[in-house]
Amino acid sequence: MDLMKKRIDVDAMEILYERPFTKETFEEDFEIKDGSWYVENGWLIGESRKNFASMAVMKKDFFGPVCLDFYAKVLSPCTHDINCMWSGSWNEETNTRHIAYVAGIGGWWDGKIGFEKSPDYLLNCGTKMFKFDPDHEYHMQCGSIGGHVFVIVDGQLAIEATDPDPIDQSIFGKVGFEAYCTRVAYRDLKIKRASYEEIKCEYTPEF
Repeated sequence: MDLMKKRIDVDAMEILYERPFTKETFEEDFEIKDGSWYVENGWLIGESRKNFASMAVMKKDFFGPVCLDFYAKVLSPCTHDINCMWSGSWNEETNTRHIAYVAGIGGWWDGKIGFEKSPDYLLNCGTKMFKFDPDHEYHMQCGSIGGHVFVIVDGQLAIEATDPDPIDQSIFGKVGFEAYCTRVAYRDLKIKRASYEEIKCEYTPEF
């Protein structure tokens, strides 16, 4: 998979975390920050009626460049928002997400795919070119290398961007899933070390 001046192989990346979702593993590895979260038949299910980042956040930090690799689907009758967080943090005083990268599909109120940087949300990137189907189960691979953010969906690069003021991945390492006024399910989470090789990008004259 070629990014701008980088080549990544998500399948070959080092796995930092891999456990199936069970009641026991969820209770051991996650904290519920808001919303209703439970495990059913290997799926982590999040439910919230709030226009708010109702999140389940991992207790352990995963510092450095990371890539989240998982499957997810929206649960009927809901039609929107599959969202994840990495290189993140949580403000315990306000009970809100703090510094973090957040990627999502079927979101931003009108079905966009993209990512944002909290808590000031001055960096947002989204497009409606990706046609979200709420009945489809998606394979998502989302992460960042420094400030180079990428979102891969079903094996295709959907969006990438570079943050000129990247989150310090040696300080912020929280990972989590979100239910934003929706019912959504996640399974088969792997957290990987986002590695890459530099590639030379240039054109060959075509005339």
